[in-house]
Amino acid sequence: MLRHPVGRSPRTALRTSAAACAALLAVTALAGCNRDSESGSAEGGGKVGIDLPRSDSDFWNSYQQYIESGVKDEGIDALSLTNSQNDIGKLVSNVQAFTDQGAKAVVMAPQDTGAIAETLANLNEKKIPVVSVDTRPDKGDVYMVVRADNRAYGQKACEYLGEQLGGKGKVAEFQGDLSSINGRDRSEAFKSCMDEKFPDIKVFELATEWKGEVASAKLQSTLAAHPDLNGIYMQAGGVFLQPTLALLEQKKLLKPPGEKGHITIISNDGIPEELDAIRAGKIDATISQPADLYAKYALYYAKEALAGKTPKVGPTDHDSNIIKIPNGYEDQLPAPLVTKENVDDKALWANQLEKKS
Repeated sequence: MLRHPVGRSPRTALRTSAAACAALLAVTALAGCNRDSESGSAEGGGKVGIDLPRSDSDFWNSYQQYIESGVKDEGIDALSLTNSQNDIGKLVSNVQAFTDQGAKAVVMAPQDTGAIAETLANLNEKKIPVVSVDTRPDKGDVYMVVRADNRAYGQKACEYLGEQLGGKGKVAEFQGDLSSINGRDRSEAFKSCMDEKFPDIKVFELATEWKGEVASAKLQSTLAAHPDLNGIYMQAGGVFLQPTLALLEQKKLLKPPGEKGHITIISNDGIPEELDAIRAGKIDATISQPADLYAKYALYYAKEALAGKTPKVGPTDHDSNIIKIPNGYEDQLPAPLVTKENVDDKALWANQLEKKS
């Protein structure tokens, strides 16, 4: 039986008890808010672990520069950057180190999009949101994927080569690693477009695993068997450009556009070296993969995730489009075709890179 304090009526006692409960709830709520702020979920704060995927590509080295300046400019509470060097084992280890150091969000660019599923599941269990840059994991929840439409890369490359070659000829395609969704998307779109629109162009699909030395060796064999090769599609200029140009120069096959024997070359990445090669007439075109926007929006979405915000599907204010994917959301950033006509456009990130150095 409830005993009321001596000298107090039941009504007074109830009011006193209610006030005490309200005060207790207020203190509890405040404590809860403080814990959320410390964990980064209430105010958008918290430590961010950022893994760079590799250092053997000029594109990813440029991305690193933008990440480093973005972390500083945006006041991101970032842990020391790691680099998994295209090794899924190192990526898993680096992510574990992030969680041990108290990371509340992780930015990564897994090159093997199938093997990262278990790591993503572990992060999801810990309620640590993930932003995946450039690649879309095959399985495992992510807060946001920041990448360009990689099928459009293959489509644009096909259409450019097909038109430049007049619908006839032989083309070597340096395929990226087919364990990566980017390699698959670009390869599938390129093949589909060639089969449909340019059936008289023979395509030699050269698997490379994103390795420049493999591409160079396979190109040398292809040229030996098909000296009339007149087109090349490089799915990643950051790793393929220099070994390809070196081989063509060695064989005296690097001839300017319009000259007999010219091999039409289109690439993906949009690094400064590719733009210089276009200016010099060594390659014809590239599709500019936005290293600056990859870094900018990777950090932006990390902050959005920490603040507990849910992405909205549809067009954005930065000329991209957010779509819903089975395991999260994807912001598809624009990737323009670059030729001699627009190679000096100051809006291209590679023409702004010196400002970031």
